[in-house]
Amino acid sequence: MLTSRPAESHTATHDRVYRALRSRIMHGEIAPGQALTLRGIGKEFGVSMTPAREAVRRLAAEGALFLSTSGRVSTPELTRDRIEELAALRALLEVELASRALPRAHMALIDRLQSINMAVAEMVTKRDAVGYIRANLEFHRTLYLRAQAPAMLAMAETVWLQLGPTMRALYGRLRRTEPPHYHRLIIAALKAGDEPGLRLAVRSDVTQGLRLLVT
Repeated sequence: MLTSRPAESHTATHDRVYRALRSRIMHGEIAPGQALTLRGIGKEFGVSMTPAREAVRRLAAEGALFLSTSGRVSTPELTRDRIEELAALRALLEVELASRALPRAHMALIDRLQSINMAVAEMVTKRDAVGYIRANLEFHRTLYLRAQAPAMLAMAETVWLQLGPTMRALYGRLRRTEPPHYHRLIIAALKAGDEPGLRLAVRSDVTQGLRLLVT
């Protein structure tokens, strides 16, 4: 037992740094192309270079960070083709997740989605980009959890992670003054049990904004 404790402590430390950085990247707290240093990460989280390095490598493997041959760490600056690819993945994965969630879309879920959408509207009013992205993803995740397709949801979250910094840049370009129109259509389709309408609303919601970045 004595020999296992350091390993468990190390794993917990690495996981804490990984999850904190992952959340920041996914929710747009770090801008596209922003440089990070292992020393800076270690200092911020009060850890040694080893768990900082392991967290960075894990995020790089997920496409959330770019690790150059020289050791420079940064968030990726996505090309037009890459944005189009990730938008297409969102459309494929999230439309299917929503469709699978529809048979389990009870009123408690719909009420929860309406409540989250009110939080989205509040973040728009406050001009809080990070809060907006966080609430927007919570809206989608809450719906997709009802699909009971964890592997598919994990893939969707990896796409969100890769798009996080870009979504922050997109928010500034959209200059939203109200919550996403398609959220209301998603909720209406869930209430009506309208699968074609739900699929169309989700596809439109997850792709229409990203199109602005490739025009």
